[in-house]
Amino acid sequence: MASKTFTIDSNKPFFIFDTHGEWHATLISGCIWDCRGEYIGFVRGENYDVYTEFGEWIGNLTKDGRIIRKRVIHERQPLFKERPQRPMGKPKNLPARSPLPPLTGELGYHMIDVLDWDPDAFKSVPDLKDDLS
Repeated sequence: MASKTFTIDSNKPFFIFDTHGEWHATLISGCIWDCRGEYIGFVRGENYDVYTEFGEWIGNLTKDGRIIRKRVIHERQPLFKERPQRPMGKPKNLPARSPLPPLTGELGYHMIDVLDWDPDAFKSVPDLKDDLS
């Protein structure tokens, strides 16, 4: 889904913004942390597939720090079963502030910025999640 290939250094913070430049999260070592330092998700694969902490796929990370996906999804992906264990604490290199956001280009009508469309994408519990026993 990503248009151009890019690589993310897993040891350095990678900042996640929406199209308007608002900082939502930081990616470090495959884990996504919100601005308060709470673990909210993870990234997997060469296309940087982004999942919530419950394993729900929400989109792909782009080199400008946005999470995008197709506007219309015909089939909903099942929850990712092999999700990593929740980290025990915050990483030591988690920044308190973000740099200025990069300039972003137009996505076109067929794609959406997930965090612009749904800023609470990481906060919702998926309805596909098994009930707690």
